[in-house]
Amino acid sequence: MKALITFLSLTLAAALSTGTADAKGCVKGALVGGAAGHFVHHHGLIGAAIGCWIGHHEANKRAREERNAARH
Repeated sequence: MKALITFLSLTLAAALSTGTADAKGCVKGALVGGAAGHFVHHHGLIGAAIGCWIGHHEANKRAREERNAARH
């Protein structure tokens, strides 16, 4: 019982201490990467992780380009 209470309190503390995540591009990249990874040697999780990383990178690059275009 003591272990259960400790686990639940740590889980609650972790859930309340998290902030918001900036996931622009990550969802679309994860979907494409996961599908590609699934069809190529059944590595969907690895494909999703890499797709998320690339999608987030591309979204940041696009946002940076839009900010630079707005300045000039």
